[in-house]
Amino acid sequence: MTDDTTPLPTTRDDDGIVTLTLTPNPNQTRGGVVVLDSWLLDSIDASIDAIFDGPDPTGLILSSQSERVFVAGADLAEIDALDDEALLAYLIRGAEVYQRIAAMPCPSIATINGACLGGGLEIALHCDVLIGSLVGPDEKPWRIGLPEAGLGLCPGWGGTQMLPARIDPTVAIPATCTGRTFKSNDAPDGLFENIVPKRELASAATAWIKSHPEAHTDRRGRATPLAIDDRNRSAISDGLESVRDQLDDSPSTRAVVECLEVGVEHGWMAAIAAERRLLTDLRHTPEAREKLEQFLARA
Repeated sequence: MTDDTTPLPTTRDDDGIVTLTLTPNPNQTRGGVVVLDSWLLDSIDASIDAIFDGPDPTGLILSSQSERVFVAGADLAEIDALDDEALLAYLIRGAEVYQRIAAMPCPSIATINGACLGGGLEIALHCDVLIGSLVGPDEKPWRIGLPEAGLGLCPGWGGTQMLPARIDPTVAIPATCTGRTFKSNDAPDGLFENIVPKRELASAATAWIKSHPEAHTDRRGRATPLAIDDRNRSAISDGLESVRDQLDDSPSTRAVVECLEVGVEHGWMAAIAAERRLLTDLRHTPEAREKLEQFLARA
């Protein structure tokens, strides 16, 4: 862990439901935007330790302190500065922290109050369900999705496996291969359990947990988040075959397809290992280097 790691803000209500609030790195506030960096991963880990210093929670609500986003994604500058060995270690570390959410012995829900991208969506998908904030008629919709392929990369924390298990695979797979994200007011069926006004996110999450006290039992039995498994393997494989001819032949698309094929054939652990390997390789391709350098120059 980093030297300045401290548990994130947590509250526990009278019913034992814990709210864990993601916050910006105090050393890199980024205008109040929550970004998944090493500090945040370590702080989530420390926070889960602190939660279990008390009685087991009856529910977990994952929220964000940011007014504009849930999580904007990973810190690409931090990632790009790592050599391959260090990047693989970073991705493994993130997967270990995310798995602690998937292993929670209680119902879990992510309250999405704004943009939820890349690693931000992947951490949310480790929860049982997502609740999103309603956008008013005069407000700009926020975005949710896996934009990595737009930078010549692929997801690294299970996104290729989890998104097609939540929504129609023929929608999820092309979006992941291109990096296309979804508007919050036009999200695919299955992504959100519910959409409520932002001020009602916490109360809606609490109500859902109380009305679904056994929601975690299936996840705990799998020991993984909702992803490719025996129940959806055929549907996701069929979905991939139905869109395969529509996909381009870019390195990032080939990587996403390979991860899906590994997940269908060998399951979650093999698939996320493939994501890590392919993401590490992809960042060295000319396509990714050009896009990453343009992105980092604007950041």
